[in-house]
Amino acid sequence: MTLHVPSRTITVEHLDRGPLDRRELAAVIARDIPSGSYVNLGIGQPTTVAEYLSPEAGVVLHTENGMLGMGGEAVGDEIDADLTNAGKVPVTETPGASYFHHADSFAMMRGGHLDVCVLGAFQVSRDGDLANWHTGAADAIPAVGGAMDLAIGAKSVFVMMNLFAKDGKPKLVPQCTYPLTGTRCVSRVYTDHAVFAIDSGDNGGIRVLETFGSTVEALAERMSVPLN
Repeated sequence: MTLHVPSRTITVEHLDRGPLDRRELAAVIARDIPSGSYVNLGIGQPTTVAEYLSPEAGVVLHTENGMLGMGGEAVGDEIDADLTNAGKVPVTETPGASYFHHADSFAMMRGGHLDVCVLGAFQVSRDGDLANWHTGAADAIPAVGGAMDLAIGAKSVFVMMNLFAKDGKPKLVPQCTYPLTGTRCVSRVYTDHAVFAIDSGDNGGIRVLETFGSTVEALAERMSVPLN
């Protein structure tokens, strides 16, 4: 299948809404996942995207612990302790769901069979480098999981994160200072303040596709990388 990720040539500034909360951001990402895609949602925040995928879109969710056809989070009587995503959150299954060995699941990831993965991040560089498994701090617990396999194996990598860290510094940076997960792998960055397209080619560059609650000009003043 040829993946056609929706593109925009004109920046859309939503000055009447934003910054987005996590649920609103998940809905924006779900909107941009092409119909019929095979998709992996990373542990944590990205799993909320499942709640906003329309059944009519035909998106098939993959989880690295061995399932195709994952649905949204299970609640109440839907909960089956043996049916969880990779983050151990109880999930539902969609019609035709299938199960397989963990090794087969990783073979799908490494073999280029996923169209899109959505991952969290500590940092993304202007060239599309991804750092999402370790801050390098002495007391931090590294947790790479399947992130490296997904970052390199998926056809398109969407990052879902807050644009600014707790200290106010942007997480979209000239160069990553944290240990890398993958190089030149990120296609899009979805944040509470804006959506960015990453050009990982020789010229590099970051293009603003949408803003939420801010103009591009005002946002650029807070960034450490140039915005197109």
